Amino acid sequence: MAECISETVLEPTTAREVSGVLKSAGASKRRLVTGGNFSKKLMAGPIDPGATLTLTTARLNRVLKYEPRDLTISVQAGMPFRMLAELLATNGQMIPLDPMYSENCTVGGVIAANTSGPRRRQYGTARDCVIGMQFAMMNGRLVDTGGMVVKNVAGLDMGKLMIGSFGTLAVVTSVNFKVFPLPPGERTFAIAFSNCAAAIQARDKLIRGPLQPAAIDLLNPAMAVQEGLSDSPAIWTLALRFGGNEALLERCEREMVALGDARTGSAGFWQDIQNLTPRFLAKYRDGAVVRISCTLDQVGAIMETLGVPAIARAGTGVIYAFFIRSASAAAWLPQAASAGARAIIEFAPEAARNQLDLWPAPGTDFAIMEKVKRMFDPDLLLNRGRLYRRL
Repeated sequence: MAECISETVLEPTTAREVSGVLKSAGASKRRLVTGGNFSKKLMAGPIDPGATLTLTTARLNRVLKYEPRDLTISVQAGMPFRMLAELLATNGQMIPLDPMYSENCTVGGVIAANTSGPRRRQYGTARDCVIGMQFAMMNGRLVDTGGMVVKNVAGLDMGKLMIGSFGTLAVVTSVNFKVFPLPPGERTFAIAFSNCAAAIQARDKLIRGPLQPAAIDLLNPAMAVQEGLSDSPAIWTLALRFGGNEALLERCEREMVALGDARTGSAGFWQDIQNLTPRFLAKYRDGAVVRISCTLDQVGAIMETLGVPAIARAGTGVIYAFFIRSASAAAWLPQAASAGARAIIEFAPEAARNQLDLWPAPGTDFAIMEKVKRMFDPDLLLNRGRLYRRL
């Protein structure tokens, strides 16, 4: 856990115990910090230094219900995501969120931070995988939303408020997922291009074509060199992930070779991509990661403005830029705004997150978000500041 987390650490083992902690804290007006394994403590806003209580859900780590034939599973929020993935894999199934910090993050942490990876293009985000959940409110109430049926939507909207809230509204105690079959086979291709425009043109052709990749990532030259895909400072790389039977994968290989200078990627390529942020932050203590949201048409132009290693989810319009100095990340943010995109400093060291404007343009709906916060947490006691210092 981070050093700034309060000394009083509570480790409830049941959802009822979680609700009891929140009710007691609310009654005594004590500020508290909540999390699972706190693997993403450098993400979003700084942990509240004025909190006197810390609650971890790490001991809520059981499978509650698993129906492989129904493609559904319910688990407690403290279950390590890695253990969940391993369990599903024994039945040829998966939850394809590809979260960063996958070795030690918890299910609840993945949901609270709404982390997803390259396969977002095909499978969506947590909002597309979660079919229900239970959470504890500051008044001690336990709320169940959704259910264990994939098409069930009753009460699901309230649960969706928890996704991406960084625990500022309530504490998630369990999550119900729909799961997906593992593809019978997979193949990765890295295609080299001499310029960004050519890579974007190839991406457009892929998006319109019959062979739909599960992932389309665009690496700028600095990132391609860093990841060992190129030794040239001028090569742009389009990384593609396909899943299917052998006949389909062979066709993919033929067509990717025809598309450009294609190489078959290694088995661990996507795991390396998934762990880009943890590796970067471990190497650069003042490093910051900026997340940019834009349209597909804007991806190429924005990537060309970045003089730092960057990778784009080129099929969804999300770009991650890696700055070795957090001040440089903050200085770049106005460029995103001038291009009509939205950007935040998603990861930064503790000191920088207390000083920099992490979320300079929260949007016109932020007033509604503030009202929702007050509805769930009237005294602003829960994970204060974790939502990019805005809530």
